[in-house]
Amino acid sequence: MSTRPARLGFPVKVMGQPDLKSNDARRSGSNPHLKVSLEYLDSILDYLDRHHIRMYRMSSDIAPYATHPDMPQFHGMVRDSAAELQAFGAKAKRLDIRLSFHPSQFVVLNSPDPKLVEKGIWDLLSQAEMLDLMELGPEAVLVIHVGGTYGDRQASAARWVETWKILPEPVRRRLVLEHDDIRFSAADVLWIHEHTGVRLVFDHQHFWCLNPEGLELRPTVEAILRTWPQGEQPKIHFSSPRTELRQIKRTDRKTRKSTMVNVAPVWTGHADFCNPFEFITFMRTVDGLEFDVMLEAKVKDLALIRLRPDLLRYAPDVAARFGLSVSEAPLLEQEEAALLEIEPDGGA
Repeated sequence: MSTRPARLGFPVKVMGQPDLKSNDARRSGSNPHLKVSLEYLDSILDYLDRHHIRMYRMSSDIAPYATHPDMPQFHGMVRDSAAELQAFGAKAKRLDIRLSFHPSQFVVLNSPDPKLVEKGIWDLLSQAEMLDLMELGPEAVLVIHVGGTYGDRQASAARWVETWKILPEPVRRRLVLEHDDIRFSAADVLWIHEHTGVRLVFDHQHFWCLNPEGLELRPTVEAILRTWPQGEQPKIHFSSPRTELRQIKRTDRKTRKSTMVNVAPVWTGHADFCNPFEFITFMRTVDGLEFDVMLEAKVKDLALIRLRPDLLRYAPDVAARFGLSVSEAPLLEQEEAALLEIEPDGGA
């Protein structure tokens, strides 16, 4: 059993301080560079440390155009930034901040198109090289999905297994596979693990959106956590489904008249915040299991900053798993109030 508290993290964009940039987003004509992205990320590390946030997912675009096939002038930027990457990784380790990447949806390792697979491997190798140059341990991972079904889900899963065999060693060492919400279930990625040994990430919302095999929650989490070697802290993803009604103006093409329509949410969509009662219920269901939690809420760090006092308010036992004590409640509430206005409680 781990003696350190579990971490809470968030991905990429910092909502609590919008002037912080997550990557150098300039176009190619302006010569963007990884070194500029690392300067931005250095400021984000300071923000994370101020707010005692110990896990963060970096943008997969921090090395702009580094694998663009038609722009060879950018291909050497990762190795050219070796010293800066090492210094950045050292700071992250000093602050005890766990880092990761979630490469884009265009990285598809089970595509029938070998050129698309080759490009995806190149992207993964570049990001694995960055984590290696940061000198980060095996918990700094690349999280990807299986890919498309291409009309045959089992054949597509088997194709992923075949691609695993040709992946460069740095990629296999860093890669982690996540089940998704519409194509490949937790049972599917467990099958792929059995044939490859790839580590897996459990996603709470995806599990409820896609579970045709009818797996039970806790045994599934246990099976996925066992894919991580002893001594490595697994991580999971948590988000709540969006529930808001949207009203959209639609124009009839024939009559040209506009009407307002009520649009219901899609349950695969992520909510702005994490529902604390869903989170508490989940954490109590998996009590005794060790993992870090990446929150995939739409408002990023603000969702995390709101969740912590909610846990202390409603479930001190769950808050304790993240190293939070009741004595910290006033400070965490002040932190929340500095970044968010809370609607008055309508109760009596």
